[in-house]
Amino acid sequence: MKSRVLLAATIAVVAGLSGAKAADMPNTKSAPAAPAPAPFFFVHDHTVSLSYQFNATDPGVFNASGSTFPKTVLNFTHFDVWGYGTNFFTIDLLKSTAKDPSAPCGGPGGFVGCAGATEIYGLFRSTLGFNELFHTKAFSMGPLLDVSLEVGGDANTENNFLAPAKRDIVAGLEFTFGLPYKGHFNISPLFYKEWNHNSFLMPAVFGGVNGPTDGNTNYNGTWALEMNYAMDLGFLPDAFPLTFSGYANFYGPKGTGVSNLVPLATQPQTVTEFNSQQKLSLDLAKMVLGAQYSHFFDVWVGYRYWQNKFGLDRTNGVCVGVGNTSCTESSWTTGVSVKF
Repeated sequence: MKSRVLLAATIAVVAGLSGAKAADMPNTKSAPAAPAPAPFFFVHDHTVSLSYQFNATDPGVFNASGSTFPKTVLNFTHFDVWGYGTNFFTIDLLKSTAKDPSAPCGGPGGFVGCAGATEIYGLFRSTLGFNELFHTKAFSMGPLLDVSLEVGGDANTENNFLAPAKRDIVAGLEFTFGLPYKGHFNISPLFYKEWNHNSFLMPAVFGGVNGPTDGNTNYNGTWALEMNYAMDLGFLPDAFPLTFSGYANFYGPKGTGVSNLVPLATQPQTVTEFNSQQKLSLDLAKMVLGAQYSHFFDVWVGYRYWQNKFGLDRTNGVCVGVGNTSCTESSWTTGVSVKF
């Protein structure tokens, strides 16, 4: 708005001066205004969400009443599109009920009366599009819109007995496809490398087991396949604006994380991990205020499915026991999102 006011004022001044000197310079014409510079960010969105997950799990967390518990999740997400690619950053604050207790509860000889665990989880992904880098359309064909270089990483910390401290990096390619109604489908084959922490490996817990004294793990590099998608259901009436979105991610086996580990029931070889969520959102802002406010306020319901959580085999180690399904997460979730 400020640039438009300045441009209008400039035009008015130029027009006044031209009129005053018209008799002296009858053939003089005003120079055309310089084009406005392109914005650095074509898209620059921030979203805050608050959601409730009904049946969350954490590996090794179970008792006589089962292995599931609710979680409340506060999320902040940033997404931008610029001249050469995209940047995506999201951070979750997850709060469990007391069925997923904070340390020192939850482990061998743990105390009682602990509050629910708190976790912070962050994820970053950045892409550089080949069409944009090389000023070409060679990487677009049919529904394929672009091929990009993708890099990123994750980090988390949680104050439960397991005390995870995940750090990982990813690198590879992203293939972007167009979907109807301005939707998208991204698929990324990636290299994945993780470092973490697992209190179950500490000798103080299991009486001198040949594991790392500090519980730190260094996993083998492996493959990953990450997919995300979103599409407005534009075939529905405008008065009922719905969007379907989600992700589905696969991470390959990554070893035990400890080179000198004697095979333990608590830390066997990892297996392929599958982590997914599907979401159906109602765009209340568009419904009430109009299309210019699309997705400024959404309410949504989703389904989350996570098998072999953290790569731990659901048939082994901390994942098994009476009433223990702690390495499989199958849960409905619901929430609200506000964009600004």
